[in-house]
Amino acid sequence: MSSTSSKRSGRRRLNATARTRLAVAVLLAGSAGLVGVAVSGQAATPPGLDFVQVGHWVYNDGLESAFHVDGSTNQVDAQVPVPGVERGSQVVQGDHSGYVVERSRITEFNKSTLSVENATAPPATEQPAVLEVAGGPYLVYRNAGQIVRLGDPPATVPAGGPLSTPVATGERSSDGATVWLHRIDSGALCELPKAATRLACPAQLPEGHTGSLTVVDDQPAVVDITAKTLRRISKDGFGEPTAIGVDLPATALVASGTVDGRLAVVDPERNRLHLIDTAGLQNRPTVKPVAVDLPKDGKFAGPVATARTIALVDQTRNELLTYDSNGVRKSTTKVPGEGGAPRLARGEDRKIYVDSPDGSHLLVVNSDSGTVADVTVAPAPGGATQAAAPPSSGNNTPAPPQEEPKKSEPPRQPVKPNPPPVAAATVPGAPGGVSAAAKDGSATVNWKPAAANGAAVTAYLVSWPGGSTTVGGSARSATVSGLKNGTSYVITVVAQNSAGRGPGASSGAVIPQRPAAAPSVSANRDAGGTVSVSWNQPDLGGGTLVHYQVSAQGQADRQLTATSTQFTGIAGAVTVRAVTRFGPSGSPNVTGAPGSANVPALPPTVKILKVVSSNTTFKVTVKADDKGSPATCQVSANGGTPSAPVRCSGNTVITFPHGGWAGAVPFHATITSAGGTDSDDIQVVPEIGGVVWLLPVTALAALRRKRRKGKVS
Repeated sequence: MSSTSSKRSGRRRLNATARTRLAVAVLLAGSAGLVGVAVSGQAATPPGLDFVQVGHWVYNDGLESAFHVDGSTNQVDAQVPVPGVERGSQVVQGDHSGYVVERSRITEFNKSTLSVENATAPPATEQPAVLEVAGGPYLVYRNAGQIVRLGDPPATVPAGGPLSTPVATGERSSDGATVWLHRIDSGALCELPKAATRLACPAQLPEGHTGSLTVVDDQPAVVDITAKTLRRISKDGFGEPTAIGVDLPATALVASGTVDGRLAVVDPERNRLHLIDTAGLQNRPTVKPVAVDLPKDGKFAGPVATARTIALVDQTRNELLTYDSNGVRKSTTKVPGEGGAPRLARGEDRKIYVDSPDGSHLLVVNSDSGTVADVTVAPAPGGATQAAAPPSSGNNTPAPPQEEPKKSEPPRQPVKPNPPPVAAATVPGAPGGVSAAAKDGSATVNWKPAAANGAAVTAYLVSWPGGSTTVGGSARSATVSGLKNGTSYVITVVAQNSAGRGPGASSGAVIPQRPAAAPSVSANRDAGGTVSVSWNQPDLGGGTLVHYQVSAQGQADRQLTATSTQFTGIAGAVTVRAVTRFGPSGSPNVTGAPGSANVPALPPTVKILKVVSSNTTFKVTVKADDKGSPATCQVSANGGTPSAPVRCSGNTVITFPHGGWAGAVPFHATITSAGGTDSDDIQVVPEIGGVVWLLPVTALAALRRKRRKGKVS
């Protein structure tokens, strides 16, 4: 790019002394051109510091002007007349200038004086990809392989071949952003730092591989569509690959950033949005990609991602769709205007903006909530009318004091045939923050008030496929009933005043849902102790069965799609619930009502296996069979006080004290559960520190004979 030497000199002086920010500017298009402007915010700035550009510029074809919309207030606050521009042209901004980008011309205007300064020819007659980042903006002419930096220093850099969609890292860096580019013909992955005039290419995709650039944690990465991997790029080449877990076509549309650690990718051939976990780049476990079905006949632009929101435009319907990182739709908003396709962009302030085809409206997406504001692009009624001061003539001779009032008044200009926008009432704006929550056969929809635009809002029309209702102008919610469970509904809200009905704003798709009914469950135990459990499929309430959740006492929950299962050694209640979903795979699960059957407990059994004696305690090992029902065991010796109850199942050691013993000692063990009780008795002659093998009382005489013979075992 080139400019006159005087402009280069002026720009250098401006960079060396001060940088300015446009804070407030309200204009009306008068009969002879610019009528009034209010500018503030001029302040000295350290060299090398780049401002974050707030808001978005859009060109209104009908008014032949570029307008600035403040993204924080959603208000038009500046206007620059630029007549004779091609319809559908884009406006981009840098630190000091804005640029109206046509296929055959780039028109520069000063953001402080709001006046046109220069016009230059682009390196190619194609619509470029735009990056509004620190040190920019950048225009990337992909087919021609040319990169135009409109920031300081301006430059046109050849790439040597056609390019795919560019991305940028360090978007808010004081050193300026770095632009990353992918050469389609060679697979080279290249970087262009702020002040550079040549590309450096540290990595290259394998021959024949298709890829797309993105940014993860402010580091460049590439989706290798052929290899189904995601890899970081650094000055030293590639990092380790991580699998993306999904098949993508070569035409896949990849977002330039992530949302909550997930990368949004649109498959235009299957009309599906994929959300891919990028945790593998940090060697962390990844989860399965989320797949979201898009309208089957849609043609999509985007996706564009912020920290919390994904946005894309259905160009077939001229609708803006927003989603969260789980693939849940946040909103659906009709894009007003005629004459082409809406344009989707992310500003340097990290808000998402959508230009209507003719520039008459701008949709501003809240990057956190995903809500959408519809801004009418036109001069604000009642705006400033004072003319801007004319430039100095260079004459330092002061004017006579008595003539100053006359000089301050600009000459009255004749009115042009095209009058300024009429300040009469117009239809309301779109309601804000439209959201809906589904219930059983109904949904509750909420919204924020629409801009009245000169006449009070008298009613809101709430509509959905198959019906509509009208509520008062002060209402902020409505309940929609008579909906079919399991059917997706998008609910639209339109404001109405004396001038008519305004544009509608829609909620995300909601699906009324009713939890599944309780299944009928039966349980039977065979002679071997195996319990067979079966159930029927209950009324699913219009949902899709995901699985059955089966719970039994003492067992881990089972998730099954069959209607039967078996357990061994259980007793008590067996509970079955149907788990359903409403919507595509990945939609939230809904747990149904429980159905249950009782498995009667069997009487437990107990047997004393051995006794170990010390100076003060007995350690008695029992074999306890609880038959699937929790049981407790106790042991006593010499008819004394039983030990404290302990939970027992299988071989269990019970320790209790003794006060001494002599001769053969009788031991008594009991087991108790919901199924009943059992006991076992044995009599032995313990030895201190020894193991006493247990014999029935009838064998005691033989044991004594063995002891006398020295054959104690």
